[in-house]
Amino acid sequence: MNKKQKKMLVRIIISLILVVVFSGLPIDEHQKFGTYLRFGLFMIPYLIIGHDILKKALKGIRNKQVFDENFLMAVATIGAILLGDYTEGTAVMLFYQIGELFQGYAVGKSRRNISELMDIRPDYANVEQDGKLEQVDPDEVEIGTIIVVQPGEKVPIDGVITEGTSTLNTSALTGESLPRNAKVGDEVISGCINMTGLLKIRTTKEFGESTVSKILELVENSSSRKSKSENFISKFAKYYTPAVCYGALALAIIPPIVLLIMGKPAMWGDWIYRALTFLVISCPCALVISIPLSFFAGIGGASNQGVLVKGSNYLETLAQTKYVVFDKTGTMTQGVFEVSGIHHNEMADEKLIEYAALAECASSHPISKSLQKAYGKPIDRNRVTDIEEISGNGVIAKVDGVSIAAGNAKLMKRLGISYQECHHVGTVVHMAVDGKYAGHILISDIVKPHAKEAIAELKKAGITKTVMLTGDSKRVADQVAADLGIQEVYSELLPADKVSKVEELLSKKTEKEKLAFVGDGINDAPVLSRADIGIAMGALGSDAAIEAADIVLMDDDPLKISKAIKIARKCIRIVYENIYFAIGIKVLCLILGALGIANMWMAIFADVGVMIIAVLNAIRSLFVKKL
Repeated sequence: MNKKQKKMLVRIIISLILVVVFSGLPIDEHQKFGTYLRFGLFMIPYLIIGHDILKKALKGIRNKQVFDENFLMAVATIGAILLGDYTEGTAVMLFYQIGELFQGYAVGKSRRNISELMDIRPDYANVEQDGKLEQVDPDEVEIGTIIVVQPGEKVPIDGVITEGTSTLNTSALTGESLPRNAKVGDEVISGCINMTGLLKIRTTKEFGESTVSKILELVENSSSRKSKSENFISKFAKYYTPAVCYGALALAIIPPIVLLIMGKPAMWGDWIYRALTFLVISCPCALVISIPLSFFAGIGGASNQGVLVKGSNYLETLAQTKYVVFDKTGTMTQGVFEVSGIHHNEMADEKLIEYAALAECASSHPISKSLQKAYGKPIDRNRVTDIEEISGNGVIAKVDGVSIAAGNAKLMKRLGISYQECHHVGTVVHMAVDGKYAGHILISDIVKPHAKEAIAELKKAGITKTVMLTGDSKRVADQVAADLGIQEVYSELLPADKVSKVEELLSKKTEKEKLAFVGDGINDAPVLSRADIGIAMGALGSDAAIEAADIVLMDDDPLKISKAIKIARKCIRIVYENIYFAIGIKVLCLILGALGIANMWMAIFADVGVMIIAVLNAIRSLFVKKL
């Protein structure tokens, strides 16, 4: 509890004691003095507990914003007191404040939970000056500065490790509990916790542009993008409150006048009491508070699992998703090419790889990099001469004076060398040594570990169609789609073709069915923005992904897609439970109040009780680990 809430609790306790004591006093209300005494006594707890509500109501009237819950409470309680129902009038205000205290505590706890989940904002950065470590504000650190991160500290700014090895805890960013190893040359992102060794990091971004700032900004701004449900509740409250005020006024005036015309007793007191009860029941607190809280808690629960949702409107759209369209490279596959086989060679595998890596040493192509990685030793460029790169074919070079040709089938044909076709799926690098065919190296993009499981989980979650779009060859695309269990696949597409294909899929579905596109967030920006909902995969530290997508998965795991959908559906289910429950109870009690069956105590339950139940239900959106 904060200071304000503690003060309110003291006011509630004092008021409650005074109401109980004064209710038990033997005061004769039939005497004028007794009536005045009872009124005076009950005004003490009433003003102790309700003075701030009365002030807010007066302020609302002065600002011409009359119809709110403070006005409803003020009119209802003052009216009850004027009718002589001192206990009930004070009790309504007391229980309303108890409800407000509980709501404030629940919201505060929810916010604290979320801030703990996203406790990634660094307080300082260590900069070494004159052999001493100095703590400075992360905002003051310039790009290229060497910062020191000690064990147990947060990495304050994105950068590259220049000295030291360690393990990093990325759970606040990715939801992943397993630590990651980090060594010299590795990129590290802000928000990670350094667990074991001392690291020196050269910063590559300013603090305002670093990952941690982007994420915090995203979470903080999520409340500005409201869902249809939230917008409905806002509009509902805007028109509902004046309507019930006028309804209560009509209930207080029209029936007595009709009774007078009919020659019967008007019973003004009874009808005014019914109108006041009607006002208390009608207070829309449960809806106005619980619906935004449900979405807020849902976004917080998702962030804990490494799923960043940019707004409650995207959460609502995700819950309705029936079509999921995937990019291939970097989304369902690792986007990292590795040597997966060496075929038809007579020399040793290691020797063939060595020749290929040295011949390709001048190229920055991913294929060249994968060959150099497979070689695994430092490249001595002095061993390589006469490098000739033939565009679209490959490379010819001399390694230790030996003529080496490394490239595709076109290169072999160009050199008049007969070669062997590869029957495996992937990129083939044919090798020739001194003009003779020496075998070929197969390089493949590796499917992500959980990709197949992710597709199976999506089908379990009720996704009706899974589609893969890729610029890769038909053979490779068909193979990957078959391995993963994806229903439809379209290959050899340019970025513009992907947009056209998504538009075609959008035209086939119904309005209530939503289409999600899952991409790497960099190459797929046009498609991400065209789909009903854009989900960025492999986005750890990717600015482009955070900008382009509606939902960002903070690690490479495609299994998180089904998790995100389940979180969204749970949140929306809770929202509708609260809407139906609150409106249902309100309508029932309003009817009973108008008929004179419901008294002020039932009205208190319809207002405060319903609000507490709705808030407790809303907080369930935080708990998503077991989904």
